[in-house]
Amino acid sequence: MGIDTSFGPIDIAISGLRAQSKNMEVISSNVANAQSTDDGSGQPYRRLEAILKAESDGLGGVNLEEITSDMSAFPKIFKPGHPDADSQGYVTMPNVNVPSEMMNLNIAARTYQANTAVLKRYQEMVETTLELLK
Repeated sequence: MGIDTSFGPIDIAISGLRAQSKNMEVISSNVANAQSTDDGSGQPYRRLEAILKAESDGLGGVNLEEITSDMSAFPKIFKPGHPDADSQGYVTMPNVNVPSEMMNLNIAARTYQANTAVLKRYQEMVETTLELLK
């Protein structure tokens, strides 16, 4: 008899929990730095994005492949009294859109909840099976 290397429902749900947990950390970092005009190198904070990837071709879990920087342009706002304003009074702001980040956070939280629901249902099935075997 060979070893079954396929993912079970627990492994798939746990991989989803881990991936979405990291995704929520990245989104939280973006929201926290939405007004950070200097990241320490003289540039505004650059939005980060978590890239998730399926573990296999068939039915399998998900992994965090990488965390990349969003290379879209930085918006400029007119704020002449700001310490980071240029000579014309414009401040280069981070490329973070807070409403979009909040939607992404909501999606990640719902996905996390769905994976916990799978784990709960699996636990209930195991408990029912054990009760039937008594």
